Amino acid sequence: MKLRQRALGRNGLTVSAIGLGCMGMSEFYSGATERESIATIQHALERGVTLLDTADMYGPFKNEQLLGRALSGRRDGVVLATKFGNVRGADGAFLGINGRPEYVRDACDDSLRRLGLEHIDLYYQHRVDRSVPIEETVGAMAELVRAGKVRFLGLSEAAPATIRRAQRVHPIAALQTEYSLWSRDPEDEILRTVRELGIGFVAYSPLGRGFLTGRFRRFEDLPESDYRRMSPRFQGENFQKNLDLVERVREIASEKQVTASQLALAWVLAQGDDVVPIPGTAHVAHLEENLKALDLVLTAEDLARLDAVAPKGAAAGLRYPERAMAAVNG
Repeated sequence: MKLRQRALGRNGLTVSAIGLGCMGMSEFYSGATERESIATIQHALERGVTLLDTADMYGPFKNEQLLGRALSGRRDGVVLATKFGNVRGADGAFLGINGRPEYVRDACDDSLRRLGLEHIDLYYQHRVDRSVPIEETVGAMAELVRAGKVRFLGLSEAAPATIRRAQRVHPIAALQTEYSLWSRDPEDEILRTVRELGIGFVAYSPLGRGFLTGRFRRFEDLPESDYRRMSPRFQGENFQKNLDLVERVREIASEKQVTASQLALAWVLAQGDDVVPIPGTAHVAHLEENLKALDLVLTAEDLARLDAVAPKGAAAGLRYPERAMAAVNG
């Protein structure tokens, strides 16, 4: 089965219009088992999803190993994206951001080993290392392309000026940044920049870390170990304010006889043919729900109504704790 396709960049990288974010299968969220996660990945491939997204820091390291097991004997047609730059120890400790060329080379080799692959299709710098010129980092990434270890390059949470400098070193296929009905910051300048440069846009957390699904009604619905308990948007008064936003989205979804998730994903898809959302899930049922968003066509009136109920800046609270926010838009 083949899903609708979208191009990322101008150099031949084509992926399914919806990808699969795999982070929550190994860390940060709760409730995922390896067996169900692998079944979800393999079901996604059978349904025509070609873009799978991971990073070396997820787990840490466990998520790439999981993808390696899930893809055993199933490599054809898969666009495997992984990331480097957020450094973690084996004990899970966060050790900072590293964009030094020697680290780039070592991180790629480590990812290839964990994934059990000969090449990475799309290799992102996860966060920009402000202490290293982007030209040096992307220069090292370009060496990986020439060595056949990587096919295409990407950046994540990079500022417009950084993107422009990187593009002058080597073509950037995709920029990955948070984008959803409650995280519309890319509309300020990022989307205009990547479109001018011919770079695709990969939207992570297109369902607002699950909040836009409507499945969370109280803070206590989040498991004790869930990362989202530390997210400002899930805390205190912000939770209720954001729940009110979700309720307005749910009302429109109900009128259209779809779920809030499907409406939120359809909105992201409607922002341009160069935008590819990568909702994360470890459950086949949720994957199927998400894929049905591809069948939902939003009219100009629908989009105007959603703009009215979820305008830019409507979400209450920062999207990350302050310390983590310092690493975005680098």
